[in-house]
Amino acid sequence: MELGYLDTAIHCSEDAKRIAKRRLPNIIYGFIEGGTGREVGVNHNLSAFDKIKLQPRVLKNIDPRIMRTTFLNQSYNVPFGIAPMGMCNIVHPNADRIMARVAFKHKMPIGLSTAASSLLEEVYEWAPESAWFQLYVLPPIEHAMALVERAKNCGYKMLVLTVDTPQVSRRIRDLRSGFSIDFKIGMRQFIDFAIHPKWSLRMLRAGRPAPANFPTDSVQFDRNASRAMTNWAFLEKLRDLWPHKLIVKGVTSFSDAQKIQKLGVDAIYVSNHGGRQLDSVSAAIDILPHIRRAVGPDYPLIMDSGVRSGEDILKALVLGADFIMLGRPIMFALGAAGERGLNSLIEGLKYDLSTGMAQIGLKDIADAGPANLAETDKMLPHLSQLRLGLKG
Repeated sequence: MELGYLDTAIHCSEDAKRIAKRRLPNIIYGFIEGGTGREVGVNHNLSAFDKIKLQPRVLKNIDPRIMRTTFLNQSYNVPFGIAPMGMCNIVHPNADRIMARVAFKHKMPIGLSTAASSLLEEVYEWAPESAWFQLYVLPPIEHAMALVERAKNCGYKMLVLTVDTPQVSRRIRDLRSGFSIDFKIGMRQFIDFAIHPKWSLRMLRAGRPAPANFPTDSVQFDRNASRAMTNWAFLEKLRDLWPHKLIVKGVTSFSDAQKIQKLGVDAIYVSNHGGRQLDSVSAAIDILPHIRRAVGPDYPLIMDSGVRSGEDILKALVLGADFIMLGRPIMFALGAAGERGLNSLIEGLKYDLSTGMAQIGLKDIADAGPANLAETDKMLPHLSQLRLGLKG
């Protein structure tokens, strides 16, 4: 019994991924894990974090550590949250409700995607102080504007406009597995579901999830439809119409960031869509410090793509982000153990973030910055000279 517990305990995102891979059908696991092309962009997002080194400091007064964060006039207990992701209920039939409940419990934000399996009004009711609404502009544009109006009417204070998907890229894993919104069950999928009975029975009871904010009798959700209507003119119009905080997600260009800032957008969300759109894109964490320099020290920045641990969160804050969002680890935790799994993951992230702060001598997360990067590179010239001197 003890060994069984150890095999299913979630201490980190790697545990969540390992257990989810075993418990989810391959078609569902592949949809979560996969990226576009050869998945070079996905792997670069991860490896770039490993290259960043933080500088430990000693004999510092680091208790009590403060992780509370104020972002866009909203107070959160931690500087990270749940990224907007569509069709989460294919992982667990109550995924949206669980994420909202966990976000409310930990006082952290949850991004609700336009392609969510739950109504935007429901999610706001479940997590009124935590819910952000993320907008994809799909045809017809009148429906997109109706979603904005609904979000405003039910109380959302944060609107996230995603701009990095003018056309959804092909994801080879999905093509090979047969994944689509209305995928047909052939022999391969039948066997896949049959060997994952717990997931399959749960889904049979709940029914197939669908994009809830698209009424099928009038407007249908087309995942592959062009989203090119999201242009500069639309952004200006949206800025005029939306009375609360507006965030633009999917920015990786310095000049785009400066132009968005000048249009009066409240925050920029640095993201390469987790490597799911352009395979040859730079790692988001590599782009982040350049965007910070482009917009100045005080402009609010969010970041995602490749974040897997408490130390990754800390690295992103050190490199210029004000807030961090996580995607795949959240889905894997849900797929591995539902609400228990997600709570375990969040607690682990909080603990490791706090420990990382202690190691680098930080008492308040607001003080994280470039000074916390490793000093090794500064020392290398001196070491080289010393070696040359010894050889002489």
